[in-house]
Amino acid sequence: MKNYPRDVPILILLAFCALMVHGYHPGVEDAEIYLPGIKKALNPALYPHNSAFFASHAHMTLFPSLIAGSIRISNLPVDWALFLWQWFSIFLLLLGCWHLGRLTFRDALARWGSVALIAALLTIPVAGTALYIMDEYLSTRSLSTPAVLFILINAVERKFARALLWIIFTVLIHPLMAVFGVAYVVLFLWMNRRQPETLSSSRLEATSALLLFPLGLFPPITDAYREVLTTRPYFFLREWRWYEWLGIFAPLALLGLIRWLARSQDLPVLEAMCSASVVSGLVFFCVSLTITIPQRLANFAELQPMRGLHLIYILLFVFLGGLVAQWVLRDHIWRWAVLFLPLSSGMWYAQRQLFPATPHVEWPGAKPKNDWVQAFLWIRQNTPREAYFALDPDYMALAGEDQHGFRAIAERSRLADVVKDSGAVTMFPALAETWRQQVRAQRRWKDFQLSDFPGLQQKFGVDWVVLQRPGVMGLPCPYQNNAVLVCRLE
Repeated sequence: MKNYPRDVPILILLAFCALMVHGYHPGVEDAEIYLPGIKKALNPALYPHNSAFFASHAHMTLFPSLIAGSIRISNLPVDWALFLWQWFSIFLLLLGCWHLGRLTFRDALARWGSVALIAALLTIPVAGTALYIMDEYLSTRSLSTPAVLFILINAVERKFARALLWIIFTVLIHPLMAVFGVAYVVLFLWMNRRQPETLSSSRLEATSALLLFPLGLFPPITDAYREVLTTRPYFFLREWRWYEWLGIFAPLALLGLIRWLARSQDLPVLEAMCSASVVSGLVFFCVSLTITIPQRLANFAELQPMRGLHLIYILLFVFLGGLVAQWVLRDHIWRWAVLFLPLSSGMWYAQRQLFPATPHVEWPGAKPKNDWVQAFLWIRQNTPREAYFALDPDYMALAGEDQHGFRAIAERSRLADVVKDSGAVTMFPALAETWRQQVRAQRRWKDFQLSDFPGLQQKFGVDWVVLQRPGVMGLPCPYQNNAVLVCRLE
């Protein structure tokens, strides 16, 4: 720990390099759920219509208030604050990996191998869970991921008061990911208990009852909710492809091999953590089989137990990076370059394929080059805050749109969509019927004619639409670019 102050600036620099490799897109994918919550916390007048599709998440976490509060205190523009928080989140993750490397390896180089491999693989998919190790935008997972690592680090060091504080923080930010982290820690401590009698059968029964209690809170599945679940095939193991199944068991096999190596090299913490990782992975797999294969248990699918692989993947790469650095790379700079330059280049290329119509890093304050983002910004600047929009319910999946969120960027209300709002509904089934009504009303969107829009206006109060070119004849469209038209319903 004597070099710790010197290592922090290096970690900050590595975090920035990782951000440059993996890209930064503040308004894409799940940012459509999280960013509106932050903006509404800053300005409650925003999103007067249909806000439940993001507010349901926002009300369950401290995240929007935390980010909004930091913006108020710092007086930074929102875009810059989000960028700095993303950078800080990556730094925290790498710091956690550095500490894990310190705990599991004796060689100082090993901890840097752990950090470097995680930094190079931030956006690697976690099997079929639809998760990355770290997203290209700020979300609750950006903070909960490093927080879970610090829970584990302090638990391994038997600093339980600190671990409890990190647990509280994680629960306030992302309750579900906190469950996975705490479950791993409990399993680790139980497998490495010093006094077996401390976990009596009565305590285990009480714990089981506590864990089972929330299951009674899940409402019965409805037809509308079942329709929503069809948009989330990754909830169900039976829908996973063969390589996603490989993503379950190959990491566990590697962890088993690392455990054997750790035992042979007398690395007891590494051995113990590998053991706990394998067992926890199998436990989450069995739980997932139990609640996602039988149709009658589909209402429990929102628990997404396979997301427990997220922590296991991080630990796997921390351990692999440490071993490779200690035994292969050592202090030969050229070896580090031979490994990490191609690896980082490959990850950079993969991200460019995901967002081909958007700059790799969407710098704060920079003029957008994506046609859809340009249209969304025009809407933010030129339409009233109470404007209510309709657009293709699959707009985030359209070529050239690059998964940018309308609410997140335009700061206006819209009807429910298929791509992101369906995810909110899986967590909050009470929204299912509203979601189905709105999505079905837009189902024929690509074939809409002038006579179809008054129906949306009368039923939902929509007064603006966003259309792809060539648009619909007869609508007044005060804004248009090469791909998009913004039109007013009169």
